[in-house]
Amino acid sequence: MFDTWHQPGKIIDQKNIYTGRVFAVDQLHIQTPDGLKVERDLIRTDPTITILAITEDDQVVMTSEYRAGVNADSVSVPAGIVNPGETSEQAAKRELQEETGYVADSVQKMTRITSSEGFMDQFADLMLIKFNPKNRVQQHFDHDEFVNTELVSLKQVLDWIKAGKVNTAQAVSAVSYYMLFLR
Repeated sequence: MFDTWHQPGKIIDQKNIYTGRVFAVDQLHIQTPDGLKVERDLIRTDPTITILAITEDDQVVMTSEYRAGVNADSVSVPAGIVNPGETSEQAAKRELQEETGYVADSVQKMTRITSSEGFMDQFADLMLIKFNPKNRVQQHFDHDEFVNTELVSLKQVLDWIKAGKVNTAQAVSAVSYYMLFLR
């Protein structure tokens, strides 16, 4: 079954054609595991984390932040980049505190997902954080971000996902994984 499953291709040639602040684009010539020779553009990014932060009484940290990809505020769960030398667990604690002011009591990696793996190397570790909403410190945003934070009941979050009001792939994945396998 799926003889080439998880087998890497052989990169014959690789050329960087763009490097920006958030991503780079490489042009690749590859021999695939099934023997095809293909040319692909690959967007390279840093690893990320997506956080489902939930209280004992099922209140979920939801955020609203401007996102250039949709040119609008997007309601989702906290997320961020894993800095060099940092584990996903460390990044999740740091991002939750920086963006929302909430302090993690426990952190658990749920799973890892890929995002548009046909042309992007990005993955996101989906993290589950338990926290006490009374334990809150000052937020510390990056210089080019502002994040609004609300505690929302898990039932409301599920209703928003069902209605398409929360539609980021990472948020839907994190909540769905939690509901399917950990709840």
